[in-house]
Amino acid sequence: MSNKKRLGATLTAVTALSLVLGACGSSGSNNNAASSASGSSSSEKPVNLIWYTIGTPQKDVDKVMAEVSKYTKEKINATVTMKMIDWGDYQQKMQVLVASGEPMDIMFTSAGGFDYVQNARKGAFLQIDDLLDKYGQGIKDTIDPAFLSGTKVDGHNYGIPANKELPQLEVWRFNKNVVDKYNLDISNVRSLESIEPLLKKVKENEPTFTPFVMTKDYVPYVPYDYLITNLPMAVKLDSPDHKVVDILETDEMKQALETMHKYYTAGYVAPEAATTGSTTDLESTGKWLLDRAQTQPLADNVWSASFGFPVVSTPASDPIITNTSVQGSIMAISANSEHPEKAMQFLNLLNTDPVLRNMVDSGIEGVHYEKTGDNRMKNLPESKNYDMPSYSLGNNMLLYLNENDPDDKWEQFKKFNASGVPSPILGFNFDTTKVATELTAVQNVKEQFWSSLMTGTVDPATYLPKAIQQFKNAGLDKIIAEAQTQLDAWVAANQQK
Repeated sequence: MSNKKRLGATLTAVTALSLVLGACGSSGSNNNAASSASGSSSSEKPVNLIWYTIGTPQKDVDKVMAEVSKYTKEKINATVTMKMIDWGDYQQKMQVLVASGEPMDIMFTSAGGFDYVQNARKGAFLQIDDLLDKYGQGIKDTIDPAFLSGTKVDGHNYGIPANKELPQLEVWRFNKNVVDKYNLDISNVRSLESIEPLLKKVKENEPTFTPFVMTKDYVPYVPYDYLITNLPMAVKLDSPDHKVVDILETDEMKQALETMHKYYTAGYVAPEAATTGSTTDLESTGKWLLDRAQTQPLADNVWSASFGFPVVSTPASDPIITNTSVQGSIMAISANSEHPEKAMQFLNLLNTDPVLRNMVDSGIEGVHYEKTGDNRMKNLPESKNYDMPSYSLGNNMLLYLNENDPDDKWEQFKKFNASGVPSPILGFNFDTTKVATELTAVQNVKEQFWSSLMTGTVDPATYLPKAIQQFKNAGLDKIIAEAQTQLDAWVAANQQK
């Protein structure tokens, strides 16, 4: 399968990309439970579920869904119509479709694609607590509880998160050819400062290279969890008091920005970094040493295959379970669904039944892929007509292994997930309704200062005080005060449980 498919958007953003039950188990009692829970009889007319999801529309999607429908009709007396919306269009088109009342039953949502929390609060999604208890026991038995607790909005579940990698772990990602050529020691690399000798060595020997690759979305890692991605309100990961602070005023960020400007001035960073939307072309040339990414087990193998040359990585952070990591891929039931119970039965089946999960992911056996073992497969040429983003489609731990996957792939994911440490604000979702005007103004300030500061393009000695003051003028202190009030109430409520 393609590298985009297997790693998903979670490694480039954040998506983000799971507790393992193993890809090879049978559907067992979960499927039987789903069938019996449906309460449907053979005399009932099948329900057709309309499923909107993200990804490049695939030529064979209707053909595959016809086979899916034969299977789901037998299991839960429901058929499925999938409507795919391309990556860049998904957010806007879904807003229009939902607002217009377009018929739909299930839809993809995430922290970064058709915003999960915001749209749950707007009423786009059905609250599914009762449905989950009645028809989703297989889901509750299968996925890590952190996924369901971390995707609660104001105490309620509005979607089923994909069972995949659970923590966010930042890594330094290295072009191994360059590492080997100059015999660079990456064993002790961790902090932003620790990469300096490596950058210097490469720049001295390869003046045309860009040693440190980044886009305009780059932000130096500091041990804080942001309340809103890349806006300057955050809580320190080891904070005992859950204090919300302006990240730009912290000692850690001040030091990081000074270091970034030092690297930029030395020529380690591309001059246009603050306006660069993609580094794909540069990285495909191999004329670079490192960048930073979010990882998951076996990511180095996937990255190496994608780049066409070996890539290795070392940790740049601890593995932290955050709202962003658990909200990287969610299936929600539309608040306007005419078949919410059947939609939940389908989601339960999708997350517990290997046959269904692999059909949705890989297509039709013998047409798009062939099995090479009980839980192994290889793509056939027709797979080019059905190449889906795996991370967005449900329980990844049910997927068959590819030819080059190790036997213990899902055990590695299980170990990785168990290593995750919950953020102190995991499960807290800031309601910005009372500070919407100020938030818009803060977003405008961010557009002026953020990327140029974070990439080291401007001198923080001059620009950081200006940015801090402009954020204050825009109302950041009021936003932080409101966030603190909500967070204090959330902490008190959770301590009482």
